[in-house]
Amino acid sequence: MNTHKAPNTEEFKVLLKKHDLKATRQRIAVHEAMLTIGHASADMVTEEIRKRGDAKVTVASVYNILSQLADIRIYHRRYSSNSKMYFDVNTFKHMHLYDRENNSYRDVLDEEFMDALYARLKRRKFKGYTIEDIDIQFICRPTAHKAKAITE
Repeated sequence: MNTHKAPNTEEFKVLLKKHDLKATRQRIAVHEAMLTIGHASADMVTEEIRKRGDAKVTVASVYNILSQLADIRIYHRRYSSNSKMYFDVNTFKHMHLYDRENNSYRDVLDEEFMDALYARLKRRKFKGYTIEDIDIQFICRPTAHKAKAITE
């Protein structure tokens, strides 16, 4: 699997099987919506699935599927300032720009930086703790120039 993209539908089915989960119509619909959106809340995924007509789902069932997939590390959880849980379909090493005004995420890819950071932290000891993962998020807001460009 390419380390710079999310698993496609067939790779996703293999991951589900590896975790003793069935590739249900709802799980496939959630994953395909996540491939389209990238970073999304359960509401956003539900809306995408309904728009596409892929499956009948509720926001609660979508949230449960997203949470289950995050628990087994097929997705990552993203915490936002609007107290909503977002999920990330990309689980490779990367950073995020988080737009606090629009509650949206954008991937920041810098493989050299991430490799150096992981290598450095691997040598560092935190008494009583083991580093499992690194989550770097740059909190930002659109610049006036960017905001103006959107309205033009």
